[in-house]
Amino acid sequence: MVSAYLYVRVSTDEQKRKGYSLPEQEDRLLKYCEQNKITVKGIYREDFSAKTFNRPEWKKIIKT
Repeated sequence: MVSAYLYVRVSTDEQKRKGYSLPEQEDRLLKYCEQNKITVKGIYREDFSAKTFNRPEWKKIIKT
């Protein structure tokens, strides 16, 4: 069986307003995984800029 860790991130308030909020992204990813029989092993949520990889949740993923 295929499995995945989900990573949802926004960095600006504008992204949140334009339909890319964390809950919206998460919902889309969970639906995709369900439709494609992908087991979700974990979900990581981030509200940091993508300028660097110095993001707490990203560091957790790398250690997984």
